[in-house]
Amino acid sequence: MNRRKALTISAGALLAGGAGVVTLTSAFKPENPPVLTPKKIGPDATETAWKYTRLDPVTTAELAYQSYSGGSCMYGVCTSIISQLGEHYGEPYSSFPVHMMKYGHGGVGGSGTICGALNGAAAVMGLLNNNKKTTDALIAELFHWYESSEFPLFEPEVPVSDFTPEATVSESVLCHASTTRWGKQTGYRIDSDERKERCRRLTADVAAKTVEVLNSYFDSTFVSNTNYNETLNGCMACHGSKGKMANTSGKMSCNSCHDKSLGHRLFGDIHYKLMKEGN
Repeated sequence: MNRRKALTISAGALLAGGAGVVTLTSAFKPENPPVLTPKKIGPDATETAWKYTRLDPVTTAELAYQSYSGGSCMYGVCTSIISQLGEHYGEPYSSFPVHMMKYGHGGVGGSGTICGALNGAAAVMGLLNNNKKTTDALIAELFHWYESSEFPLFEPEVPVSDFTPEATVSESVLCHASTTRWGKQTGYRIDSDERKERCRRLTADVAAKTVEVLNSYFDSTFVSNTNYNETLNGCMACHGSKGKMANTSGKMSCNSCHDKSLGHRLFGDIHYKLMKEGN
């Protein structure tokens, strides 16, 4: 692009006042990627030998809550589902090595990356399905719900702690971002018993949502692409695979880690529009 031209336009917009800035940024705004249309998805011949039967979300949530103490979030979600399928089908579920799922605690060995509850849910979805695109759709539904919903909402029959955590919206599928946001909003430390109770109940919420998704999928009533993140779609207009600044990929919310600078908000669209293709 001609950087001098971009600067001249930007300076003119500033001199013209706020109205000029709004007019120019709107005029030069790149087109967002099209919103994916909802699509009905059901079981097909690609299913694995690992069978599934409809599970009760409330029962699953309670099992996940109680299993949390045995190995944390990922372990709790997997155990709550695998144990019930084992009771129904026997092998191979009866001897499934659920102990391996303990690695997911704290965002994989305490590293703060993907939430262990989501990690466990995705693993179960992949176990039950051999179609990569279908599994991606199921995971996307769960992950987008996690980013945009208030939780924990689960209320255990027999609480491990008499503390009832405040529900917050994480805006991220990352353990670090999710727990930090909750801590900042509630005032509790990350290493507190209160935060542990929050994650214990969150594990129950994720387990319940997981079987809701699986139930609808195996009932052939599941509809994908029901969630839409307008901010993410806007970011991908420039930074996605078809944008001029194609340097990132992903489906998770951008907000938890990235904020637009003032310059980005005012002149990013103008700059983008004047860029030469491939630069």
